[in-house]
Amino acid sequence: MTERSGQHEERTFAALAPVHGRGFAQTWWGRTWLKALEDAALDSGQLKEGRRLARLGAVGAVAVRPGRVTAVVQDRDGTAHRADVLLQELSEAHWDRFLGMAAERAGHIAALLDREMPPHLVEDAATAGVDLLPGLGDLEAECDCGAWDHCGHTAALCYQVARLLDQDPFVLLLMRGRAERALLDELQVRSSTPASEERSAPESLRDGLDAAETYAAGDILPPLPQPPGLPAEPGLPPSLDTEVPPGPGVDPGALEFLAARTAREAHWLLAEALRDGHDQQAVEAEPTPDQDAVRLAADDPDPSVAARLAQGSGRGRDGLALAVRAWRYGGAAGLAVLDEEWPVPAESLARACAALEAAWDDDERPRLRSAHNRWTVVGGSAQLRLGRDGRWWPYRKERGRWAPAGPAAHDPATALASVDTEA
Repeated sequence: MTERSGQHEERTFAALAPVHGRGFAQTWWGRTWLKALEDAALDSGQLKEGRRLARLGAVGAVAVRPGRVTAVVQDRDGTAHRADVLLQELSEAHWDRFLGMAAERAGHIAALLDREMPPHLVEDAATAGVDLLPGLGDLEAECDCGAWDHCGHTAALCYQVARLLDQDPFVLLLMRGRAERALLDELQVRSSTPASEERSAPESLRDGLDAAETYAAGDILPPLPQPPGLPAEPGLPPSLDTEVPPGPGVDPGALEFLAARTAREAHWLLAEALRDGHDQQAVEAEPTPDQDAVRLAADDPDPSVAARLAQGSGRGRDGLALAVRAWRYGGAAGLAVLDEEWPVPAESLARACAALEAAWDDDERPRLRSAHNRWTVVGGSAQLRLGRDGRWWPYRKERGRWAPAGPAAHDPATALASVDTEA
């Protein structure tokens, strides 16, 4: 990899090795990049050809610079084509908003340095009108083969870029207009600026004002003080006095667990309320009693509390363990896929079959046996389950039961590959 400094920042990545039998994006931001490509593509055949070329290693060195990514892609007959994918750069105002949010929390900077894309940072930026990840129609294609939409060459480049994004999210930030070094330098400057310098009151107001004089003169009152800061950690609930016999049906351990869980939830709600631009409408639906039991069990309570949750949910110990795994992979949506088996409507079934057809080459496609929304690998221990939102969930057979094996993916090959990786 090479990098140039200056106004036209550029990074060049050597060609990646061919891949076989795996998806192209493992991270959530890499999958979002591919979703922007796949949702907007008008020809699924070109996507299939792009995946084939990328898997064969036909994409050469990839050059990344603000607004554009470029590579030479070879057809199977050896013909070379220059392929470009364009993504609009963020404006200076957008960058100012994004950097301000990133500097507010040290965890955001630490995550970026660990080559992770913090989901809360991306969500907050989007709420403030800064779309960091591409959406439908944001990835524009240019290729010297003459195609006016995404062709196999630009699609192959996009699939290869997804692999680069998995390794380094700064690739996306560079496409949006900021190189890594410049971005980190600016974050350091913002993080080191004392908040008191930004919010210091005018000197004339520091000693206070006479209330009667101010009211009589009709002057503008000084601004209200800043709201109190967020505590670093949730408060500790009081320990129950175990020397006093509890009332009938009261489990002190369960009460302590619920109190600690409530304190963490209250801390999160306070953080959301204090955050600038908080969307009061963006509130998750109230969980059902069964979902709430699984959610609480996912917090690793004491064995006595876990036993009560298993009994109360009607799932039993092993069933609750599977439900907790599904919840950790996908929340309420992941739990629904574990529990529900439903006949797929004809239109959705046609889209699912087309996705399965396009996901693999003919000689690599596994044999699948379908039953409602579940596709099982014939002679294997892997299964794909189709969610009602069109995403694919990987499952693996463990001790005679189908168990969640990873998060959902828009591409069935990516979902199935996660089963192979973790098996």
